[in-house]
Amino acid sequence: MRVDLAAAGLLPPLPRAFLGGGDLDLLAPLRFVAPGQLPVMPPVPTAAGAGPAGASSRAELASALLASNRSYGHPGAEGACRRLADPATRVVVTGQQPGLFGGPLLTFAKLVAAARWAAALEAAGEPAVAVFWVATEDHDYAEVASATVLTADGPRSFDLGPDTQPLLPVGMRSLSPAVTEVLRGIAAAVPGERYAEWLRTLAGWYQPDARFGEAFCRVTAGMLGTRCPLLLDAMHPALKAAERPWLARLIERRGQLAEALARQDAAVQGRGYELRVTPQPGASPLFLLRHGQRRRIEWRGDEGFALRGTAARAGTGGAAGTDGAADAGDTAVTGGAGDTDGVDRQERQADTGGVGELLRILDENPSVMSPGVLARPAIADAVLGTTLQVLGPGELSYMPQAAAVYDVLEIEAPWVALRPQALVLDAAKAQHLEATGLTLAELLGERSRLDRLLAERAGGDFVAPVRRHLEAALDELRTPALAADPNLERPLAKTREQVLRAIDLFAEKAMPSLARRDEVQSRRVEALRQICLPGGKLQERVISAAHFHGKYGDRLVASFWEQLELDPTFLSVILP
Repeated sequence: MRVDLAAAGLLPPLPRAFLGGGDLDLLAPLRFVAPGQLPVMPPVPTAAGAGPAGASSRAELASALLASNRSYGHPGAEGACRRLADPATRVVVTGQQPGLFGGPLLTFAKLVAAARWAAALEAAGEPAVAVFWVATEDHDYAEVASATVLTADGPRSFDLGPDTQPLLPVGMRSLSPAVTEVLRGIAAAVPGERYAEWLRTLAGWYQPDARFGEAFCRVTAGMLGTRCPLLLDAMHPALKAAERPWLARLIERRGQLAEALARQDAAVQGRGYELRVTPQPGASPLFLLRHGQRRRIEWRGDEGFALRGTAARAGTGGAAGTDGAADAGDTAVTGGAGDTDGVDRQERQADTGGVGELLRILDENPSVMSPGVLARPAIADAVLGTTLQVLGPGELSYMPQAAAVYDVLEIEAPWVALRPQALVLDAAKAQHLEATGLTLAELLGERSRLDRLLAERAGGDFVAPVRRHLEAALDELRTPALAADPNLERPLAKTREQVLRAIDLFAEKAMPSLARRDEVQSRRVEALRQICLPGGKLQERVISAAHFHGKYGDRLVASFWEQLELDPTFLSVILP
C-alpha cells in the first residue's frame, strides 16, 4: 500500500522539488536531508547556544525544563534534560500548536518522527535528544479549538465555540466549560468501553480551567510515555530569557534583515514558486503582547515602531495582515467602547515609540515579545543549537524565506528533513480496500479519476469510446478544411476544443452515476474515502490523534514506532 506522495499530487511544489534534488540552493544556508540518508554531522560546538552578550547556555534551559516536564508526567524527563544539557548532544527539533486533545494526527506523527530521528542518530553513534516546540505563543484559536473523530456515520467535528479573545496567545487561554460538553459529545458519538475510559482520562487533563499548552503537554506525555520528546513550551520563562539577546539582534539589524528577506523572496519567485508568506514592507517578523493582544511590530522610519492595528489610532496608519498560517489572525482590532482620553493617550504611548524603547521593553520583560513564522525557526535553533529540524510540507515550503534569518543572526544553520506523513488503517478496512480492487493511491486520487475507474469496473466507460471517435473525426476534418481555406485552422481548433470539452463535461456527470451502479461497492469506497480523505484532506490533517488512541490504546504508539517510515517520499500506512 505504498503511495508516492509526489506522484499522487499530495505534496506542495517546493517539497516535491527538494525530494527530487532540485532547487536545494534556495534553502541555503539550511541543508536538506535526502530520503533514506542521515545528516552529515558538523563538529560539536564548544558551547551550544553561545552568541550575543547575555545569551544563556543550553544547560540552563535544560535545568528549567526538567521541572515543567516532570509536571506534565513525562516519564523520561530526567534523561532527556540531561542529554539536552550536554553540548555534545545532537538536538532534533519539531513543533506544532497545542491542539485540542493533542491536535490532529499530524502532530502525533511529528512527535514520533522527531523521536525516531533522534534514535536513528543514536544508532549511528551520535548522542541525540528530540525536542518538541509547543507553539503556545501563536494566536490562531481556530487551529487549536476543535477535534474531529471518526464515527459510524463518518467524520464529526466538535469545537469550543467562537473566539472571544482575538489575538490572545493560545497559551494564555483557559479551555472553558465548553471542553466538558465536547467530551460528552464525543462520548455519545463514539461508543465503546475502552474509548469511554480514554475519554475519562482526557477529562482529567482537560479541565475547564486548564490552559491549552499545559493540557496538550499532559496528553502528549500520557500517550507517548518514554518515547515522548522533551516538551518545550514557547512561553516558558527560561526560554524567553534565552531568546532575549537573539530577538535584540533582530531588532538592531532590522535593516539588514529586511534586505535579506527581500533578496530571498525574489530568489524564490525567480524560480517560479509562489511565496508561502506574503511580503509585508515595513513589517518585522516579531510580535509584541499588549493589552492582551499579540500584535506585529512594524517599523516607522529609521528609529521608530508601531504595533499593527493600534497604529491607526495613533495617526500613523498601518494595514492589517497575516504572516502565513502559523500566525494567522493578526488583524486590526480597536479598543473597547468607553475608553477615556487619558487611557487612550497611555495606550498610544505603549503601542508606538522608538527602537530604544522597544529594546528596553525586551530587556525588562522578554515574555511579551515573540518571533513570527519567519523568525521562529532561527531563534529556536540559536537557543537549542539544533542539528536537525523535522518539518511538515507547509513549513518546508516557507523555509526558503526563513533561511535569510540565519546569516543575519550569525548562527550555524541546521539540516532540515521533511517529516513522514501517516495514515491509520485497521486490518478490516485494509481488507475492504483490497476487496474493491483499488490501490490506495487510486482511492486517494482525484474523485473524477476514481469514478472513471469504478465505472469501468461496473460496466464499462461508454463515453470514452465515443470521445475517441469524435476526436478522430475532427482530426480528419483538418486536411480538407485547410485545403479549402487556410484561415479555417483557428475556427477548427476552437470547434474541436468546444466539442471535446462538452463530451468531457458530460462524462463528469455520467461517470459518478455509472460508478454507483454497484451500490455495495460504492458505499464501501465512499466509507474508505471518508476514513482516508475526510473532507478531501489527508486523514492526518483532520482526525484527532486522541481518537486513534481511544480506539487502539498503547498499540497506536507501538505501531507508529515500528511502522512510521522516516523516508517522506511515501505515505506511511500504520496498521495498529
